[in-house]
Amino acid sequence: QVHLVESGGGLVQPGGSLRLSCAASGFIFRLYVMAWFRQAPGKQRELVATISSGGTTNYVDSVKGRFTISRENAKNTVYLQMNNLKPEDTAVYYCKGIGTGDDWGQGTQVTVSS
Repeated sequence: QVHLVESGGGLVQPGGSLRLSCAASGFIFRLYVMAWFRQAPGKQRELVATISSGGTTNYVDSVKGRFTISRENAKNTVYLQMNNLKPEDTAVYYCKGIGTGDDWGQGTQVTVSS
């Protein structure tokens, strides 16, 4: 069974930084594209960033140059380094293995506010 545990969220001022982590289990982590999604209040869940098994990354335009996705296959963990945070980045952030099924973790809340 797929199990995803996100952590690292919190309250931060605009311009601040956070590093999210996601520990995954229940599938062969190193073989899958991993992704970070986010869902803001009243909005649909949005794909933020992906990283392939080989390390190729892609980002939604709104976070390019500010967010960095990375992975550590030995630890079955994917990270999201978020710099220069803006109020519009406020959301619950989730990780997902693309193609691993419909299971989601509990997410981690990121709030950007002064």
